[in-house]
Amino acid sequence: MFSVVLFLRLGFVVGHAGLYQALVMFAVSYFIIGMTVLSVCAIATNGALDAGGAYYMISRALGPEFGGSIGIMFFLANVCGSALYVLGLVEAVVDSFGILPGQKVGSGVHVLPQSYWYELLYGTVLLALCLLVCLVGASIYAKATFLIFLIVMVVLASILISFFATRPMQLPYFNGSETENNFTGFSLATLRENLGGGYAVDYTTGQMMSFSSVFAVMFNGCTGIMAGSNMSGDLKHPSYSIPRGTISAVLFTYLVYNVLAFLMCATCSRNLLQKDYGFLSDISIFPPLVTVGIYAATLSAAMSNLIGASRILYALARDDLFGRALALAKKTSASGNPVMAVILSWLVVQLVLFSGKLNTIAGVVTTFFLLVYATVNLACLALEWASAPNFRPTFRYFTWHTCLLGIAGCCVMMFLISPVSASASLGFLLVLLLALHYLSPSSTWGYISQALIFHQVRKYLLMLDVRKDHVKFWRPQMLLMVQNPRGSARLIDFVNDLKKSGLYILGHVELQDLDMLPSDPLQPQQDSWLNLVDKLNVKAFVSLTLAPSVRYGVRQLLFTSGLGGMRPNTLVLGFYDDEAPQDGLAQHPAFTSARDEVPLGFPPVRTPTTPKLLSPREYVGIVADALKMLRNVLLARQLESLDKAWELRRAASPPPTIHVWPVNLLRPDSARYADTCSLFLLQMACVLSMVRAWRRARLRLFLCVEAGTTPHAQEEKLRQLLKDLRIQAQIQLVPWDAVTCLHWQNHRGPPGGPALVEEDEEGVAVNFPANTTQVSDEYIRAANKLVMEQCPAPAVRFLYLPRPPADTSLHLLYLHQLELLTRGLGPTVLVHGVSAVTSTQL
Repeated sequence: MFSVVLFLRLGFVVGHAGLYQALVMFAVSYFIIGMTVLSVCAIATNGALDAGGAYYMISRALGPEFGGSIGIMFFLANVCGSALYVLGLVEAVVDSFGILPGQKVGSGVHVLPQSYWYELLYGTVLLALCLLVCLVGASIYAKATFLIFLIVMVVLASILISFFATRPMQLPYFNGSETENNFTGFSLATLRENLGGGYAVDYTTGQMMSFSSVFAVMFNGCTGIMAGSNMSGDLKHPSYSIPRGTISAVLFTYLVYNVLAFLMCATCSRNLLQKDYGFLSDISIFPPLVTVGIYAATLSAAMSNLIGASRILYALARDDLFGRALALAKKTSASGNPVMAVILSWLVVQLVLFSGKLNTIAGVVTTFFLLVYATVNLACLALEWASAPNFRPTFRYFTWHTCLLGIAGCCVMMFLISPVSASASLGFLLVLLLALHYLSPSSTWGYISQALIFHQVRKYLLMLDVRKDHVKFWRPQMLLMVQNPRGSARLIDFVNDLKKSGLYILGHVELQDLDMLPSDPLQPQQDSWLNLVDKLNVKAFVSLTLAPSVRYGVRQLLFTSGLGGMRPNTLVLGFYDDEAPQDGLAQHPAFTSARDEVPLGFPPVRTPTTPKLLSPREYVGIVADALKMLRNVLLARQLESLDKAWELRRAASPPPTIHVWPVNLLRPDSARYADTCSLFLLQMACVLSMVRAWRRARLRLFLCVEAGTTPHAQEEKLRQLLKDLRIQAQIQLVPWDAVTCLHWQNHRGPPGGPALVEEDEEGVAVNFPANTTQVSDEYIRAANKLVMEQCPAPAVRFLYLPRPPADTSLHLLYLHQLELLTRGLGPTVLVHGVSAVTSTQL
């Protein structure tokens, strides 16, 4: 953590910012660092850590998208940090051995020429030395680090003694200085002079300094907190070592920085602090020792960042988040050292060295590190908010407040230092996030997003009070019963359009008895159904059940599907007829590409000779059960013949239409358009036309009129209703005297016959004598022909579904009449609604 700042830039910070602002900088920096350290310690003690440090923590906590993108950012931060420390070391070497300004030939130890290219050469040589150490392995670096630590402590002790032991002196003029560079010893006047800020031009870059630019340089003296976690794969007990080592380092360095800042302000003139970065050697009681300390600290920090960068790159490559792009970085030596990752990191550091000056890249390094620290805090915050039972860190000295403060502090300082660099870094991070989201393979690490979603959804479901429902905010919540998805692919897609952002559940009944089975047969099928939902790209849940009969299974699903205020209010069934189902999945684009055959575990479709699992009486009984349970019912016929892509994208005009018949065609004596069922039917057709894929389609509403009535008055009344409901539809008058006369003249049932149950205008079930409501097959065929003759042919038709008769002996007749009514109509949806779903109010 001391690195280049302690020996070469602490005087620069104090000289420009003054003591007060320097102490504020230390406080802000260590506040951010402290909050981040708490998060690091919490994550590090929540399980076994592997190679990759912060990348490993973030990726396993937040998932591959965040982990991979932040891993790249942290890799770049370490690369730039390594280059920064090498440049600091070059600066120290040039100060000690460079030819003095104004001289052409060196004298004594000052023999190294100074220029951009020479300093780049020195940096390259020093970086090559770091590379050799890193290629040998982290073990030799760890041993060398302890030796470097001892050297730095000795040098630090000598510097502290020097402030007291060195007598006042005047140092030579240099670096454009026109005033004296004095070491005054302890002086109240010197202290007063250095209390406030005095920002000036930096002699190495020629730029005017400010609070943010000085803070950017100073913050690099705190970024070493990840050095231990970066070596998590090389530590014997990372969960034990990382918290203790990191916290100790933070407290110790904070104390040292504050003490040294005070001593410098009390003993050194501002000009000395601003114009001589290496003044600690000049005032030292043993100057060579300080020089050795500078070399040791900067070399150690450079190697630490190079090793950290290589370990992050190796972890990224091993996780295969970027595919072949990082395949080379996977290669290791016989001892397990990721040599190719080290070499690749070294090449990138070498490129950064071309920037030439330490202060030039300090702001970029700081921005990268702040972004990584913000994400570490975000990872810990997400784990804490998710309240996952397995998040049990042994380090408990953190809360979500500390995480949130760490994130806020990092973000504020990022934009304070450099709004451009911060915006560019966030933009680059967003690009990486999107790329990994769409391109990276799924992982088995677990996704914190799932835990957070579960946590929030549970809270919101509890808040979703069914007692506060209002018709204005009604939406369809569908339960679609599917016997075999192979024969229902287009129906599944159609109902997905019809749900209007509501709940959508695919239900399936397996006819087995769990008592006779060794295990639940539905569990192996679950993955097949979920893969089906993914492939068809529908927003649906899957609900499977075991039952002795289909009717009993549908009852189970109607009773138990959903949760809280999110329960199905509409049952959707395929139509019961004798047509042989076709395998829609075999021709579906999602399953016919070269990579995606049909590996789904669904049985072949039923052949025409195979008996059905559902009897006609049971089918009608399911419809009756749903209506008794106050569920709306939709029966979909020939939806598998609906080619939505062709219907909605064809260039021919006029645009595709949706035909709506909100009148009970099986009750010609009651042609009402404003009862609950008719309004529900109209609402469902309107919902379909509002879906983005169906917006080209136009609603056409058919008004059946008879001679002797006032059709224009009826049309105006209906048009006013549509206006009140904000539904745009074309109204078409359809004379149907020729159809209704077939009913009135020839087909009245015997008096006293069985009763049928229908609804009045308020949606209340009432009994009607059969002799006034039974209709003949001839009438139904005429009604079917009337519907079919309306041109042009629509994409889909919506028809009124009568309530099943209360007498179960009439169920077969009821189903026969529905089949006659919809025969040959193409894609048709029969609708019976029991919910009040329309509102004319705001």
